[in-house]
Amino acid sequence: MKRRREMEKGSEIRCAIEELSMLIKLIKPKDNLDHDSAYVPTKPFLHVCNLLLQVLDKIGPTMLVLRQDIHQNIQRLEMLCECDPGVYSNVVVMLKKEIGEGNARKGPSCSKAFVWLTRSMDFTVALLERLSKDPGQKMEEAVEDSYNVTLKPWHGWISSAAFKVALKLVPDNVTFMHFLLAKDEAYDTLKEEIRTLISLLVPFLEAIHSILRSYGLDTLKST
Repeated sequence: MKRRREMEKGSEIRCAIEELSMLIKLIKPKDNLDHDSAYVPTKPFLHVCNLLLQVLDKIGPTMLVLRQDIHQNIQRLEMLCECDPGVYSNVVVMLKKEIGEGNARKGPSCSKAFVWLTRSMDFTVALLERLSKDPGQKMEEAVEDSYNVTLKPWHGWISSAAFKVALKLVPDNVTFMHFLLAKDEAYDTLKEEIRTLISLLVPFLEAIHSILRSYGLDTLKST
């Protein structure tokens, strides 16, 4: 309830900044040297994913399939964490468990869920970067360019074709930015918040990708 009230008072971007700022302090490693003791707190990570999901919601029906995938992947990690919160409070423990059992690449694994949640955040930051650097860029182009460099290389042809069709439903960039504004928030303030969020997301995602590479999960493709 507390977080819901906070969301009502501020934008998704502002809440994501607050949560991500706290998460970055907890994540290990902060460099590429030690992955044996890697730590990604499960619940804070999933809360950031949920907040970024709210950002994608503003794009409209185009993101429906991606939104459903993100939601399912969040639920998958939540379910395992709830089975034994003391053990699975660290996402990396889930990865190690499934890799040890030989299940990381099979079926609806938590390892796959973690990979695709990370790639969804890659897409989000790529889109926000494009709109921040070139506010005049057409929203459809920004979404397509972001998709091409983050998700398309890992999608099968069915997912790629579905995304291409859905592109016709994106709002214009002015409407999208308006949806992101908090109540009584100035547009310049939102732009600064977006830049702040990007500055937090980029190193955070670099650390996550480093962990994925260390466990050989960075090249997983959709089946």
